[in-house]
Amino acid sequence: MSREKCIQRLRKSNSRPPRRVDSSVRVGIAALIASVALGQTPDAHEIVKRSVAAGEENWKMARNYTFLERTEELRLDSAGKVRSKEVKTFDVTLLEGSPYKRLVERDDHALPPEEDKKEQEKLQRSIAERMKETPAERERRIADYEKRRNREQGTMHEIEEAFDFRIVGEERIEGSEVWVIQANPRRGYQARSRDARILPHVRGRLWIDKQTFHWVKADAEVIDPVSWGLFLVRLEKGAHIVLDAARVNDEVWLPRRISVTASARIGVFKVIRVQEDTQYRNFHKFQTDSRIVATEH
Repeated sequence: MSREKCIQRLRKSNSRPPRRVDSSVRVGIAALIASVALGQTPDAHEIVKRSVAAGEENWKMARNYTFLERTEELRLDSAGKVRSKEVKTFDVTLLEGSPYKRLVERDDHALPPEEDKKEQEKLQRSIAERMKETPAERERRIADYEKRRNREQGTMHEIEEAFDFRIVGEERIEGSEVWVIQANPRRGYQARSRDARILPHVRGRLWIDKQTFHWVKADAEVIDPVSWGLFLVRLEKGAHIVLDAARVNDEVWLPRRISVTASARIGVFKVIRVQEDTQYRNFHKFQTDSRIVATEH
């Protein structure tokens, strides 16, 4: 082919309009760009909103687990020295549709035989009473339990509105990739429920799992005094609560530890200073339609 013909053919090919990109390809490219953008700059408020929804679903599975709950409570004097210490461990299980807590240890030691016998007798009485309930009585008992849970969940939904959220980092906690989100009280927020009245007086930080959107850790601090309740309990500035959670059986998040440090004024004169540490362990799956049969030790 001559040099002139080659030039003419090249000019013709360059003069053709470009082919239109297939619509499915365009959609795919747009989705890819959007997902990359979302991965780089996720919206903190949306993450928290999804975490609240994930918490509701998680609770349904969490009800199927029994565990041991160990609570250590320290009462402090004005100088921060320990005035008293109490340690109790409970076995927590679902008994005929609602939780039952049985004391199994005191001060990290097995109960004395006489006290253990009384706890066993209380459990047997509770089993017998619940198994003799009419359907209406059982429904009322379970409804009372779930009413408390629904109230807590309502407060969780108010968290979405009560704070301004901001992503401040990313971390890895025991194999979980998490977003670290700062929560500061939102100006102008008005609590709708009694339990949510404390929210405008709190700031905190959340560690939220990137895959499940569950709270791996939460750290909250009271930033100014707040009063609530019929007995005029006033929680002082500086009260602090930390929650740590753990993934169990690769299907559910359960609390592993809750630590509380607080000073509170009850009435006009009485001030109490408390450090409370609650740890959870020995998680076992329990079918909600199973029935507990009490046994003698």
